[in-house]
Amino acid sequence: MPRKKEIPFEESLARLEEIVAAMEKGDMSLKELMIAYSEGVTLSQNCLKALDMAEKTMDLMVQEESGKAVGKDLVIE
Repeated sequence: MPRKKEIPFEESLARLEEIVAAMEKGDMSLKELMIAYSEGVTLSQNCLKALDMAEKTMDLMVQEESGKAVGKDLVIE
C-alpha cells in the first residue's frame, strides 16, 4: 500500500489553525465538526512527528567531537 505524501510542517500547522478558527465560529454542523476534528487530529499528529524529528536532528547536531559541533545523519526507520 503506498504511503500518503507527508505534508510539510508549515502547511499542516496553517491548515490546523484554519480548522480551529472555523470550529470556534460555532456555525458548523455536527457532521462538519466531526470531519474537521478528525482532520485536525491527523494534522496535529503530523506536526508532533515533524517536531520530534527536528528535535532528534538537533540533538545529533549538537553532539560534540573535539570541541566542534558535528552533524550526523538521522536514520529514520
